[in-house]
Amino acid sequence: MKINIGVSNRHVHLTKEDYDLLFGDEYKIIKNLSQPSDFVTDKVVTLKTSKYEIKNVKVLGPFRDYTQVEISRSDSIKFGINPPVRESGDLFDAETITIVSDKCEITKKCAIISQRHIHISLEEAQNLNLENGQIVNVKLGKEKKGIIECFIKIKENAVTELHIDTDDACAFIINQNDEGDLLI
Repeated sequence: MKINIGVSNRHVHLTKEDYDLLFGDEYKIIKNLSQPSDFVTDKVVTLKTSKYEIKNVKVLGPFRDYTQVEISRSDSIKFGINPPVRESGDLFDAETITIVSDKCEITKKCAIISQRHIHISLEEAQNLNLENGQIVNVKLGKEKKGIIECFIKIKENAVTELHIDTDDACAFIINQNDEGDLLI
């Protein structure tokens, strides 16, 4: 089965409380993302550690119950940290990183590398006999081919899409909205 691929660059999810500390004012939605209710705001932050900083990192919405910084392995090497590969929201052993706005900065153990995953609707998952959290394989690439493992993330109205980070995209020469083959 063909599946659309979304390439995820570094970004930040914030709680309402952390958002208010960092910005204090309302955000504007700049762009809706492929998953219903997910969007890019007009807010950007700088991410930093004692070794490195990256400016203009996008803040995504809506607010979460946790603050989370998603970076790639390449980013983590520059930062001098070793974040775990985790599902969104699983911050066990997350690395410490500082999130900086024009107003203030906050330092938290919230940096992870996002686990590859496939967003899929409940209806489509049932049609394909897939379960939430199930590990599946996806064949990627045209010039540099390979098979990756990823987990299934079922949500009622999800748009079916594989999410990989920029390191995976570079490794397989994948662009946003390319397709892979879900092997089931």
